[in-house]
Amino acid sequence: MSKYMLIMRGTDESNAAMMADIDEMIARSRQFIEDLFKAGVYVAAEGLDDPGKGVVVDFSGEAPVVTDGPYGETKELFGGFFLLDVASKQEAVEWAKRVPAPRGAKVEVRRVPESDEVPQVDQ
Repeated sequence: MSKYMLIMRGTDESNAAMMADIDEMIARSRQFIEDLFKAGVYVAAEGLDDPGKGVVVDFSGEAPVVTDGPYGETKELFGGFFLLDVASKQEAVEWAKRVPAPRGAKVEVRRVPESDEVPQVDQ
């Protein structure tokens, strides 16, 4: 089994569509999580607050610079995630196809490396 993160990426338009019928979206999301749980692949799921309420810490200069809100030129924003423990990338993709997402949204599928795959620092 491998862990995969299904990263929800939305645009202003897809986020507006989701908010237009938020009750239905919440119901569909709850059902999706229940399906993941019943299949034994659910690890975690979280949504994120409005990006305008966050900050960006930019490390491109000598010292980190903190600014309010998301990146200025961002077309898509990370809105939340589902973390699954599945047998293969293809299984993760099949679950991603079932995510209750509004038109225009995208779901990025990324494997979470095991601890033994991460380079270790010699001590």
